[in-house]
Amino acid sequence: MASAAQGPTTFADNGESVIHRQLEAESVRHADDATLLRLYEVERTTNYIHHHHYQRVALQFPDEMLADATAVSRLLKQHASAVQFFILADTSYGSCCVDEVAAQHIDAQVIIHYGHSCLSPTSHLPVLYVFGQQDLDLDDATTQFESLLPNHAQPILLMCNVEYAHATDALAKKLAATYQHIITSDIQTEETVLNPIVKRTGGCGGGGGDDDVEKATSCGKCGDCDHQAVETESAEKRTGGRTYTLPTGVTLDQCVIYFIGHEGLTLTNIMMVHHQCQVYRYDPALKQGRQETISVNKMLMKRYFMVQKAKDATTIGIVVGTLGVASYMNIIEHLKKVITLSGRKWYMFVMGKLNVAKMANFMEIDCYVLVACPENSLIDSKEFYRPIVTPFELEIALVKSKEWTGDYVLDFSRLLPQLRTDGFEYDEEVDQGSSDEEGHFSLITGQYVSGPFQKVKTKQQDEDSSSEALTMLLTSF
Repeated sequence: MASAAQGPTTFADNGESVIHRQLEAESVRHADDATLLRLYEVERTTNYIHHHHYQRVALQFPDEMLADATAVSRLLKQHASAVQFFILADTSYGSCCVDEVAAQHIDAQVIIHYGHSCLSPTSHLPVLYVFGQQDLDLDDATTQFESLLPNHAQPILLMCNVEYAHATDALAKKLAATYQHIITSDIQTEETVLNPIVKRTGGCGGGGGDDDVEKATSCGKCGDCDHQAVETESAEKRTGGRTYTLPTGVTLDQCVIYFIGHEGLTLTNIMMVHHQCQVYRYDPALKQGRQETISVNKMLMKRYFMVQKAKDATTIGIVVGTLGVASYMNIIEHLKKVITLSGRKWYMFVMGKLNVAKMANFMEIDCYVLVACPENSLIDSKEFYRPIVTPFELEIALVKSKEWTGDYVLDFSRLLPQLRTDGFEYDEEVDQGSSDEEGHFSLITGQYVSGPFQKVKTKQQDEDSSSEALTMLLTSF
């Protein structure tokens, strides 16, 4: 006689296993108030709150710092007794992103974001970043630097994980005594919400000027500055909240990147965007330095394969992977137009953190495009039923004037038509029906795809179709 089945089956699961599931997350509690005051920069935080007269403050902690949340809130309350503090947990998307949705539920006036951050600009609330200052042995970092990079005339660009940003100036000063070109990257420590498309001038450093990507941020130096400093660097000198200025006569492809921090998404993104540069990494926790041997070309070719899959797709799903990054609605509208003008259909999906089971529910979708912060944009689609591409990759696939050059963009704000300077134009159809029969040779199937796509005839039909599609499949999980 066969034994009875044990445990819930896939078809008869009441969800109890999900409720009782335990996830391992390393979170160390610091009992010493002196350590908490230094690590979480309580004095700087309270000075910032008092200076701006905030009364309702949201504290966002990642899982690894959540054990200290109540202690940090207690210390802040001691220094700002009239202020209400709210602890945010279980972020809607990645913990590196500012969770404006949760903060708005409690009518917060500002968010204090703790731990690692992707430094994406926010759209509704101001943010103060507290990275959690980690120790950096300057002597050992210098020794490792000199052994890896003996050429003192080599231009070197210093970058780091945000938790080591406090020590990079001291390291650069020490290295500048013997090296000719030490270029530091500045990391913003607070974010002020302004329309990134509106051009402004002025700031802490004096006057400003026109540039192709302008956004209001704090000066990032004093921590409580009330002036609005406009980023005056070109788009190619800004990546992931980091800005740097190349010396006169030095080009980016001549530079070597020396990265301080552990191996992770930040390093991967920097290597993808700066694929023309050699990268060396020093890990302060292990006190080890090495040249990164990961094949960037292999990574780029893998992404190019995803581009070819997107080119063959007839129905594309726009996945909203953030509700807090500034201009995310603008890039969604841009993607809608690009997809529609290519003759393809689109559906929009609003869901939390992605997983294979969620994405496999929609068999009609041939390809997904993920709108998210740079550090959550690169999804390995190997386990997913359909490929997941970035907005930049979708442009390469669908816009006729775009070609794959090897240059890579992860910050979707650089794709907004109002801010770009690459001469981008939509594939507007001049002669009605002239390009319906145009096709392409598929590198995936090895066959010629005749392109059975129906082009949009009028702007009104475009709006009606988009509205209908959004109404039909606005999916929430």
